[in-house]
Amino acid sequence: MTDATTATTTPPDPEPAALAGPLTPRAANPEPGPTGAPPEIAPLEDRASGALVGAAVGDALGGPVEGLTPEQIVARHGGRIEGIVGPFHADWRTARPLTPYHKGDGHVTDDTLMTHALVRVYETVRDHLDAYDVADHLVPDLIGTPRWIPELEAEALPLQRIFLAEKWIVARLHYGHADPREAGVGNIVNSGAAMYMTPVGVVNAGNPDRAYAEALDISAAHQASYGREAAGVFAAAVAAAFLPDATPASVAGHALRLAKDGTRAAIEAVCDVAAPHTDYESALVPLRAAVAPFDTVGPDHRQPSLGARRPSRLHAVEELPIALGMLLVTDGDYRASVLGAVNYGRDSAATATMAGALAGALNGAAAVPADWQCEVARASRLDLHAPATALAAVTREVFARDRARRLRHEQAFGAIAARVTVTEASGR
Repeated sequence: MTDATTATTTPPDPEPAALAGPLTPRAANPEPGPTGAPPEIAPLEDRASGALVGAAVGDALGGPVEGLTPEQIVARHGGRIEGIVGPFHADWRTARPLTPYHKGDGHVTDDTLMTHALVRVYETVRDHLDAYDVADHLVPDLIGTPRWIPELEAEALPLQRIFLAEKWIVARLHYGHADPREAGVGNIVNSGAAMYMTPVGVVNAGNPDRAYAEALDISAAHQASYGREAAGVFAAAVAAAFLPDATPASVAGHALRLAKDGTRAAIEAVCDVAAPHTDYESALVPLRAAVAPFDTVGPDHRQPSLGARRPSRLHAVEELPIALGMLLVTDGDYRASVLGAVNYGRDSAATATMAGALAGALNGAAAVPADWQCEVARASRLDLHAPATALAAVTREVFARDRARRLRHEQAFGAIAARVTVTEASGR
């Protein structure tokens, strides 16, 4: 949440030089960050690249098999997917059910478009975000600036690509003028907010509790119920993956510690089932069975049940528990985690986005196969590393501001909490 002394329309309080050094104020039009990594890259920058590049590559690999079961994937591709594949339909512009999206061939989906849009909001605000920043910055970005949309193979407004659950943000905030903190109420409950919360985990690197709270605040403008909870828990898991001693088990542990209600129960069930498995192939069916009682969509992902995606304290989105499960099954290996999420099918783009972000944050950018990175960047016409470079710079600024704010609070609390003797208080 934005600090009370640093509203988005005014520069922040000056930070003590001894703590923070010179800081860039919140800029309305920040300069783009550098695109190349220095010869020696710090763990923050490396793992930020791992998280964001890893998320984008996972998204691109998962897109062409969305909605399919593991069995349908094998039937169509002659086996498990091992890398970038072509579109589900050769005539993707007109064929149902994916019209008019060119999924596959290294094209990222709306998961990455939304992720990069949120990075741009952080670049503008240069501080923690809240639901009002979604209204003030994210919505204008979605409806005001044409960008290259890989799945459309054309330049268009991001609004023209994002799913209906994301268009809800624009309808509620831009047209409906809803309170941003309540705008998510009434939307279908899905993983739409969770899928682009990787930047929140990066900005709060090493502080999963803060990431959880910030993602809950941001996603209030988009989602409610267990969809909003998934956003908070996923951001917390990304932040936990930055800890110096992080492991897949510790990441899942932080997610369990913070998760509530059905989301916690679903993660716990999936983690328990994941424990004895060491390869994703053997885990595909057991993981689905573990999460099924909490998933409202039902067995046919393209034909949701009548009770699908409605608010509940008993249910959870499927994608986050499965991503955590794949991380555990593969011991955090990027390639295996993402391929497990892809070959799981169903909402494979979102699941692989989350698995890729977590494995990338744990291991750094080099863990993401270079050939996948290059092909996704080329096919999607995106610089995958530039958003991470820019976000890491913002993360350093936010940490400096947090530290200065914490010092001011400590000084203020010390002054009001100091005890005085009766003699001093009475003046005797």
